[in-house]
Amino acid sequence: MAKIGKRSVAAKAAIDSDKLYGLAEAVKLVKSNATAKFDETVEIAVNLGVDPKHADQMVRGMVSLPNGTGKSIRVAVFAKGAKADEAKAAGAEFVGDDDLAELIQKGEMNFDRCIATPDMMMVVGKLGKVLGPRGLMPNPKLGTVTMDVTQAIKDAKGGQIEFRVEKLGIIHAGIGKASFDEKALAENVKSMIDALNKAKPSGAKGTYLKRVALSSTMGPGIKLDVAELVGA
Repeated sequence: MAKIGKRSVAAKAAIDSDKLYGLAEAVKLVKSNATAKFDETVEIAVNLGVDPKHADQMVRGMVSLPNGTGKSIRVAVFAKGAKADEAKAAGAEFVGDDDLAELIQKGEMNFDRCIATPDMMMVVGKLGKVLGPRGLMPNPKLGTVTMDVTQAIKDAKGGQIEFRVEKLGIIHAGIGKASFDEKALAENVKSMIDALNKAKPSGAKGTYLKRVALSSTMGPGIKLDVAELVGA
């Protein structure tokens, strides 16, 4: 049986597992419990009242966090000619067409976001089995298949994250770092919740936002008061 450290015991003791916390208090507790020797990621977990097995209950989208994620994002862009030059100038770490596809087929995927111009989708389409399971397949609905590669790269590096509901109706996302100030984290949480509300699918019935919790990488989960969070 794994030994529970004194730090974990103290962190859990500071949390009332039966209480629903207001956002400001929850953020303060998450920060105070993030005592690891590295800058912990602050994560949000949202239980949604959907069954993603049904197409009309799938929840997926993008959100630009106003204060970024605190993470350095590496971008790969499928483009050629002038658009490839534009992608390089905009700061993409990997740019190419067939040569980039070949690297990916070999398992070299040291990037966090994949963007493609529309004319490259014949090449990218062959990589679906490799990129798809990792959530890296470019998608026009998410703005990652576009001619405006400069804006797409800017968005990716500026704090835009993708969210997608998992099998059990849960969405997990990193919304900042423990080193962020409380206001910045709270703003990012609100932006995430707003984006989820806007992405509510037509097939969702009953309560949509069921439960929300915040935690840091090594810290305990803190349940949020959903009614207060959405301004009810």
